[in-house]
Amino acid sequence: MNIINLKKGFFLLLFLFLMPSSSIAGDLLLKSYGHGSFLIKGRGKSVLLNPFKAVGCASNLIEPKGVNANLILASSRLADEGYNPKDKLMFVDPGIYKFRDILFNGIEVPHDRVGGRRLGMATVWTWEQNNLKIVHMGGAAGEIDINSQIMLSHPDILFISIGGGFKSYNGREASEVVKILKPSIVIPVHFVRGEKISDDCDFSNADLFLKNMQDFKVKNIGKSFQINSKRIDKNTIYFFKD
Repeated sequence: MNIINLKKGFFLLLFLFLMPSSSIAGDLLLKSYGHGSFLIKGRGKSVLLNPFKAVGCASNLIEPKGVNANLILASSRLADEGYNPKDKLMFVDPGIYKFRDILFNGIEVPHDRVGGRRLGMATVWTWEQNNLKIVHMGGAAGEIDINSQIMLSHPDILFISIGGGFKSYNGREASEVVKILKPSIVIPVHFVRGEKISDDCDFSNADLFLKNMQDFKVKNIGKSFQINSKRIDKNTIYFFKD
């Protein structure tokens, strides 16, 4: 190898060493806005999940306004999970949608425990970003059929409601869904931290869920976190800070 090639190799190694790890590994950034809303960003594409109006169980939170995202994925058009006053690109109805090189698959699931007769149907989303399979069940409270179980199974990251009430899985129901889908990482949403938020909120805390998830490790993290597809945790629950 001549001196020029040696110099090129040295500077390439130096560049890779100095480059932020997220640029090399393609880390997936997850940022929480509370309730069930997250920004998921990776490889030049960003997805905003379930933006909310500050009402009901989200009444003490700051609405995720002005978030720079390519598109919104919403469980429904309810104000606490599909708030889109500026009419940004939003996928909310079941079906398959393509944005650039990502396919988003929306699957219909009851939004309540009576087959959708009270609140209609919610949309559960699954897609792949940064080589990670993601499933968002923030608006689900009903049973998922066998075909949906197959499509949603073995995600790397599963967002799931755990707080109970009339439009969310309770802790026991959520743990049963987790055991069926077998995710690596579980991110609980829609539950109360500390004292009850308001009389309009029927969520409980995370205790019942954790009681039924003793085979999983628990990590309490901040408002944002990066996940590397090559170093993903197994059997871990991430609690984000609201």
